[in-house]
Amino acid sequence: MKENKKILIVILVALSLAAWTSASAQAIDGAKLLMEVDRNLNPDSYESYKKLINIEPDGSKKEFVLFTIKKGKDKVAALFISPASEKGRSTLRLGENMWLYLPNVGKPIRITSLQSVVGGVFNNSDILRVDYSEEYNVESVEDTGDEYILYLKAKAKTASYDKLTMWADKARKLPKKIKCLTEKDMLIKTIYFKDVKDFGGGIIRPAVIETDSPLYQGFRSVMIFAGIKTRQFEDEVFSLTFMSELDSLRARGAD
Repeated sequence: MKENKKILIVILVALSLAAWTSASAQAIDGAKLLMEVDRNLNPDSYESYKKLINIEPDGSKKEFVLFTIKKGKDKVAALFISPASEKGRSTLRLGENMWLYLPNVGKPIRITSLQSVVGGVFNNSDILRVDYSEEYNVESVEDTGDEYILYLKAKAKTASYDKLTMWADKARKLPKKIKCLTEKDMLIKTIYFKDVKDFGGGIIRPAVIETDSPLYQGFRSVMIFAGIKTRQFEDEVFSLTFMSELDSLRARGAD
């Protein structure tokens, strides 16, 4: 009888150690998991076309079409194609720094991540999204069975959101929902990732991103990806001097 008790104790200790080791391994793999989410959401270097729609409480809408390019973890540029009043404008993000180029001004001007070049609920950080792993550390990860919940903390005070809570599909390792929070856990906005689509070239990701905010009751913003494909770029196209030339990349890409 005593021997059976000893065996039972050994088994229970072994199971406890296995559970602790598994939990520790999962916490250590949080950074790797977030990088996987980044790569599944966007190729390392790509071009895309997307429509931004701002919807007001009365149902009225304002739409923008953007041609966007990205390279690596922290280089993003976008060109306004429509409406006509915005055509030729471009934006550039290099890490934490952002600029807006206005054709009638003829030179880039500084903008901040919390501003929005299109108005609406999406800010510049959302529109010119760099890799999440570039801006945030993973504090912890929960495995709920069908999905992971990642608790992220901004690496720097310049990030738009101090904290993010990300729900990611476990099988696809793609985000499903993100809650954007202040340091004191006040909700700023919620971002929803919908309509997972095969864009070809091995790119399978949400085609629709929506957001709403308790700070802007009744307002919504939607981002619809019409196309996205892998494409390589020289570093020089992500520069202040090239902002006025972004349209030339669309012509080259069509060749």
